[in-house]
Amino acid sequence: MRSPSCTLPTRPPLAYLIPMRYLPLLIAIFVATAAQAAPPNIIVVITDDQGYGDFSFTGNPVLKTPHIDALAAQSVRFTDFNVSPTCAPTRCALLTGRHEFKSGVTHTIQERERMSLKAITLPQILKSAGYSTGIFGKWHLGDEDAYQPDQRGFDEVFIHGAGGIGQSYVGSCGDAPGNTYFNPAIKHNGKFVKTNGYCTDVFFAQATKWIEDQKGKKPFLAWIATNAPHGPLQVRPEDEARYAGKVGPQVAKFFGMIANIDDNVGRLTAKLKELGIERETMIIFMTDNGGTVGCDLYNAGMRGKKVTPWLGGIRVPLLVRWPGVLTAGDRAQFTAHVDLLPTLAEITGAKIPDALSPNLDGRSLVPLLKDPAAAWSNRTLPTHMGRWPKGKGADSKYANCSIRDQQYQLVNITKDGKKAWQLYDLKADPGEKTDLAATNPEVVKRLEAAYDRWWAEVLPATVENDQAVPPKVNPFKEQFSKQFGGGPG
Repeated sequence: MRSPSCTLPTRPPLAYLIPMRYLPLLIAIFVATAAQAAPPNIIVVITDDQGYGDFSFTGNPVLKTPHIDALAAQSVRFTDFNVSPTCAPTRCALLTGRHEFKSGVTHTIQERERMSLKAITLPQILKSAGYSTGIFGKWHLGDEDAYQPDQRGFDEVFIHGAGGIGQSYVGSCGDAPGNTYFNPAIKHNGKFVKTNGYCTDVFFAQATKWIEDQKGKKPFLAWIATNAPHGPLQVRPEDEARYAGKVGPQVAKFFGMIANIDDNVGRLTAKLKELGIERETMIIFMTDNGGTVGCDLYNAGMRGKKVTPWLGGIRVPLLVRWPGVLTAGDRAQFTAHVDLLPTLAEITGAKIPDALSPNLDGRSLVPLLKDPAAAWSNRTLPTHMGRWPKGKGADSKYANCSIRDQQYQLVNITKDGKKAWQLYDLKADPGEKTDLAATNPEVVKRLEAAYDRWWAEVLPATVENDQAVPPKVNPFKEQFSKQFGGGPG
């Protein structure tokens, strides 16, 4: 049995002078709760470009996600969980507990997706607590060797390059040449392997195999990051057929990719039960930014989608399941991606390094996991689209940005960098239809002051990658060619 380090359950005290007939029962209860309190295995599943409304459990009228719905029914469900408006920034914030700009991530390409080599990451922290760590699927925080996940705390690495399979840009961000979602070449612990099957199936299968290998050894972190349902919309014909004729052709492809993810979640949860580690394993399920292809059909009443600073661009579902320890239910408190690192550090007993601890932007969710009525003070979360022209960060303070707290969101959508705040009451007006800036100047002033303080803090860090000199040849392309002597074959 692993030594307990998390105290989420309440352990029953052993009283003196217990009648002997009750002693075996009390010992069994004590052993069971101690086991539950041991550091859990952790599986993080994060999908790409799937929005809050792209699930049947959040109300989608067409899409069916029965396995994720079942997971949701067994989970603590954070219904006001916020991320960044695009993929690499969210991943950086998740792994560091800090706003992505503080680690130099201000874009998804042009070397500006590279997570600073000075950053301390979640897998590094968990390794210090005895965890094995593996990543399967999408990385998107630097394709050059020094930035790869094996240098950032992951023991097992099974990834594609760039932001998506087959993508390639001038500079460092790119995948193996000729890759598609079918039979992709994947970089496995430094060497490319040619896989057989659809990408999502391949990633879940590899992760499941690794999880099975870890059973009975050290606790593990399995980071399963699908590139689906991000475009291009390459989908198995049988999955697309599930929605053909029910929605438009593009949405049918998109929903088919999600249906395939759902099937894999079902297989994963069944495997945990088969292996007998279901109650030892925490599953965290989330998506990386607001919705895309499916938003016109259903967006849970929100305004905006991916690559916007509106609520629809940053609010996603967060599910946390730990059978026997966590009681399922909704949490409406305002939470964010930067909270994951301190939460998992507390649950696992991992020490956050002194260099990082005072500089975290996140806070532990453990009080809310234990008690839906736990005290949770108000906070602010700034959002900025980044993506400014190289060297123009200082001129882009107000370009496509927002800052929100539990009740209000202050939004500026000017692309020319001029200040033109709009204010919305998210409690009374979750669709952000009525601008209250003129009638609530004190709220505007308060949130703007918080935004100004944040911008002054992060702007110096954004320059780390802003003028980076790219390599002449994309690293994945170069390494693939050296290994295979040409094209993907």
